[in-house]
Amino acid sequence: MRRTRAETDFSHSLISRRAALLGTAQLLFVGGLAARMRFLQVEQADQFRLLAEENRINIRLIPPSRGEVFDRNGVRLAQNAPSYRIVIVREDAGDVDATLGRLSQIIELEPGTIDRVKQEMRRSAPFLPVTVASDVTWDEISRVSVNAPALPGITPEVGLSRVYPQGSDFAHVLGYVGPVSDYDLSKIEDPEPVLRIPRFQIGKVGVETKLEPMLRGKAGAKRVEVNATGRVMRELDRQEGTPGADVQLTTDAALQGYVQARLTGESASAVVMDCDTGDLLACASAPTFDPNLFVRGISQKEYGALTSNKYRPLASKTVQGLYPPGSTFKMITAMAALEAGLIGPDETAYCPGHLTVSGRRFHCWKRAGHGWVDLQTSLKRSCDVYYYDLAVKVGIEKISAMAQRFGLGIRHDVPMSAVAEGLTPTMDWKQTYHGQPWRVGDTVNSSIGQGFLLASPLQLAVMTARLATGRDVSPRLVKSIDGVEQPLRGGESLGMNENNLRKMRRAMYAVVNDRRGTAYGSRIIEDSMRMAGKTGTSQVRNITAAERRAGVIRNEDLPWERRDHALFVNFAPYETPKYAVAVIVEHGGGGSKAAAPIARDITLQALYGGEPPLEAYPAKDRERIETLQEQLRAMQPRAAITGRDQA
Repeated sequence: MRRTRAETDFSHSLISRRAALLGTAQLLFVGGLAARMRFLQVEQADQFRLLAEENRINIRLIPPSRGEVFDRNGVRLAQNAPSYRIVIVREDAGDVDATLGRLSQIIELEPGTIDRVKQEMRRSAPFLPVTVASDVTWDEISRVSVNAPALPGITPEVGLSRVYPQGSDFAHVLGYVGPVSDYDLSKIEDPEPVLRIPRFQIGKVGVETKLEPMLRGKAGAKRVEVNATGRVMRELDRQEGTPGADVQLTTDAALQGYVQARLTGESASAVVMDCDTGDLLACASAPTFDPNLFVRGISQKEYGALTSNKYRPLASKTVQGLYPPGSTFKMITAMAALEAGLIGPDETAYCPGHLTVSGRRFHCWKRAGHGWVDLQTSLKRSCDVYYYDLAVKVGIEKISAMAQRFGLGIRHDVPMSAVAEGLTPTMDWKQTYHGQPWRVGDTVNSSIGQGFLLASPLQLAVMTARLATGRDVSPRLVKSIDGVEQPLRGGESLGMNENNLRKMRRAMYAVVNDRRGTAYGSRIIEDSMRMAGKTGTSQVRNITAAERRAGVIRNEDLPWERRDHALFVNFAPYETPKYAVAVIVEHGGGGSKAAAPIARDITLQALYGGEPPLEAYPAKDRERIETLQEQLRAMQPRAAITGRDQA
């Protein structure tokens, strides 16, 4: 069929429009392509020239600066010091074995280093640096830098290492840091990327681990340009992290140093607590250890020596150690009876040296007995029979409840590792955990701090502070975080009859200041600083009837592990209590001989804010004390002695 002219013109017009559109699209495409080519070849020429040389950009984490720890006067307890290390990045190293082999010819590597590095590489991302050697010298850094072209992926770095300038004095309080382990990561639900950096260090025990999140801070990041050998060409940009918070503890470095020195030679612990605020001014366990060894990497020999030591230097005995409180618990038994209205201050009991309860004879420590004694005399001379009789009247439930009101059997909230709860037993407790009914004999044993009762030195210090003040004083170890004062806890009235508390304080005063008191030999002469306290001796073995008939074996004649624990608690000054002190000497024998002298010396050191004058001691002891002070002066670190001057 023949097309008309109009149809032909329309067809030509349509084709022309399509050709124009197609041409325009082609022109735009070619123009865009040309512009893109100009951008890539001219404006991006430098960047692509580097890429052509096999350079690339890496993103690397910047570990945050760990927060430092100070004492209450500003003395540094934990700080960061520059340290040099050498790292390797697996994806930049190429042949790892060859690279590490060349490195070992340039610097000396410890045995097993190469195997350890390869193991860490296998469990790390290929772009993460792995530490080959830490704490290297500047000379070693220089040799590695000079040979950088032959060491692809190897980079010398400067970092921060944890240092504890007070050495062993604060080991049990601060703890120490160490590399993140698989076990550490397993305890964290969503670990931060910085924790996966090999050899990155976190708190392992003590304050370092309990305050880890705030001490660690937040990691930063940097973009660096590296060439084909892994050598950093330049840093493109950097985003700084957030440093960890600085923490100020309530402890006093000078007092802590003195206490630690005073405990030297003993397996012992001591706590000094502010009666008003609950601040822990000293918290020492002996023997101790140097936490810097763990930061640098402790050897198997050194670690074995610590773990095999029968005096347990790694244990923080002030909060972990649990001991029968012995006669230091008698104040609790007496307060339970007084608050229940079962005795008066002048009521007496007769002590013939024993008391028979349910057919069983319970002995007083004094075989011949104390005769007729009232409350004050019983505490002053530490008569056991008086408290046996009280316990039968009061019952274990009231005694246990009173113990908890005074801070025993409670896990106090302090940021230290393995803080123990202790034990104030009840009838239900024994039935639940031993499947046996409670017996009257159990109550009698508890009345003098034996049997199932267990308490830590920290709990005994809290008990003493509450007896001294009548208030719910609670321990505080952290004074401030980044300058922000931390709140005090407790401090309200215990709701006790003040007359009953006065009776207990007067009885504790007689223990130390009456000539017939068990701690008279450890009294303070200065009238304005006289202390009130209580001795304690807790048995760790049963004394058989046959041994009693033949004569009880003296502690000095027993193996160390079978000797009694020695305890002493006190507060001072008596009129206006400022400090409460608790001392436990493991297997030290009698509290009056082993623990009371230590507690008296510590108390005077706290009261005077330094070395006390000899006039504060009994005249007969001054020559011995002068010699002791000279010895202790030589043992204390200079930083601790001058701690207040530094502040």
